[in-house]
Amino acid sequence: MRAIFAGTPEFAAVALAAMHTAGIEVPLVLTQPDRPAGRGMQMHASPVKQFALQHHIPVAQPASLRLDGKFADQAQQTHQLLSATDHDVMVVAAYGLILPPSVLAIAPRGCINIHASLLPRWRGAAPIHRAIEAGDVDTGITIMQMDAGLDTGDMLLVAREPISPSDTTGELHDRLATLGGRLIVEALHRLNANELTPTPQPAEGVTYAAKITKDEATLDWQQPASALLRHIHAFNPAPGASAQLGDTVLKIWRAEQVTGTGQPGSILAVDMHGVTVACGEQALLLTELQKPGGKRLPASNFLQGFPIQVGQRLQLNR
Repeated sequence: MRAIFAGTPEFAAVALAAMHTAGIEVPLVLTQPDRPAGRGMQMHASPVKQFALQHHIPVAQPASLRLDGKFADQAQQTHQLLSATDHDVMVVAAYGLILPPSVLAIAPRGCINIHASLLPRWRGAAPIHRAIEAGDVDTGITIMQMDAGLDTGDMLLVAREPISPSDTTGELHDRLATLGGRLIVEALHRLNANELTPTPQPAEGVTYAAKITKDEATLDWQQPASALLRHIHAFNPAPGASAQLGDTVLKIWRAEQVTGTGQPGSILAVDMHGVTVACGEQALLLTELQKPGGKRLPASNFLQGFPIQVGQRLQLNR
């Protein structure tokens, strides 16, 4: 079984590593172009590219795969490369580029996707964030035969993963990445043995996981504490939930729901355990915070360098 791999972030790199360890031959990797990152905005290779180079796997980084788009020349070259590369199937995991029908048709056994949800729930770009934000009690990995729709293809394998009330996106991401790697290896072995049966997705229960934007990061203290806590968990580690106190925008990384009443956003208590803030219903105890230019700190350490007083009020998100 020879599989071209298309992916970009750490989630995809874990799957690629699992395939490599299992002895699945990967003759070519597609990943997004290098991007500027960090304070120096230096160019950085994606985790998938880094793994591929370390293991001497050829890499292609087209800006687009659309033959009629802005980068048509790159797309045409990549189409030719895919057609010239001996392979059975293409595996796609969080690649970040749309695969047009012309690409989906190249691999003899099609393209299969590692999707981090129980389809058809949370089709789209941010299934892990949205599952936590919505308060789902479980999620999982769906191995899916790709078609021209947005995560609409037939399901090949499914595995569930519980979501605990304290899970952050980062923690759930890591478990799902490992699960995805294990499941794609199983899927490829079963595909090679003709033991996979495609199953159409149910027509009921379709939801869409819209891409996360920084505009969503600001906490709305008029919301119930339970909803705000899920929001904090969903936005950890990126982009981070935020709250404004005076002229300062703080990042809120960890919190607990506690009993308390008051005007939404008002500071009810400050002690070694954290900062208690009134919400639309109940209150939140903020236990890990960060000021601009600072580090993520437990509340007890944070308050030593950034005093907060009872009676102050965090700005409402209107």
